[in-house]
Amino acid sequence: MAPIKQFQVTFDCAEPERLARFWCEVLGYVVPPPPEGFTTWDEFTLSLPPEQRDAWFACIDPSGVGPRLYFQRVPEGKAAKNRLHLDVRVGTGLVGEERLAVLEAECARLVPLGAVHVQTLYDGKDSCIPMQDIEGNEFCID
Repeated sequence: MAPIKQFQVTFDCAEPERLARFWCEVLGYVVPPPPEGFTTWDEFTLSLPPEQRDAWFACIDPSGVGPRLYFQRVPEGKAAKNRLHLDVRVGTGLVGEERLAVLEAECARLVPLGAVHVQTLYDGKDSCIPMQDIEGNEFCID
């Protein structure tokens, strides 16, 4: 059996730091310490040539379990629906109205951060809330 490999999830975006900080709030992730030799990220950023400043940003799971999220600036905007999206699993093990209430509470927490509530899917037992992040990337509250 092949060994499990670490991976990161990479987002193409317009504003890497802004989007990274949004996802830190959504997932409880943190910004890692700046590179060795720098006391702050701002200090590191100012050491780069102007064309490389604000080109990327990352965040990590403080427990070390989840994948690193990497955000890279690209010149083009989002043009179509994502072929891959994140499911933010807040209702695991819950069903019916109890599950729906937990998902709706998480949706209500994320909307003031800039997330967009697309719709609420509920069939009386199972529920899911498709949303968009601050740059229009789809994700689900599940």
